[in-house]
Amino acid sequence: MESNYFIERNMRRLGFCNTFAIEIHRLIEHSPLIEDFTIAEITELGTYMPVYEADPGACIIGEGEVGDFMILIITGSIDVVRRDRAGHPSRIAVVRGGHSVGEMSMIDGEPRFASCLALEPTRFAVLSRETLTEVIRTRPHLGARILVKLVQILSQRLRNTSMRLVAIQDAQR
Repeated sequence: MESNYFIERNMRRLGFCNTFAIEIHRLIEHSPLIEDFTIAEITELGTYMPVYEADPGACIIGEGEVGDFMILIITGSIDVVRRDRAGHPSRIAVVRGGHSVGEMSMIDGEPRFASCLALEPTRFAVLSRETLTEVIRTRPHLGARILVKLVQILSQRLRNTSMRLVAIQDAQR
């Protein structure tokens, strides 16, 4: 499903992530998803993950869309934007190489929380729910490591959001 999604948005498919394994391995210190992975594990995982390139301004993920994939940014940066009640865009974050977005929808299949727009030429690898299931089935050790990393990333984001909510509530008192 995801390949047509990106092609229809005029993004170029560059092959599979394993051909970018050395470049991705250099991102390890900036990547919560793959920080403990060896280059061999990144190469193995990369055989399951297609790589695309988006031009500046391209909408890689659209708020409210149903999605079953996440992306790992290899190069470039993404503006994560959510619309407020009046429909005005509000920046949530700028995400750079080594980081991932879209994990929640990949796991739960719910509509996307925010849009992700390329701020510059951006290269990214895609991991779909179907592919993750295949990795778990055929490479259980690797699949388990990815799942643990995803749980850690989502847990940290939930913790950060909870801390911001408490700070807002404290400020309103």
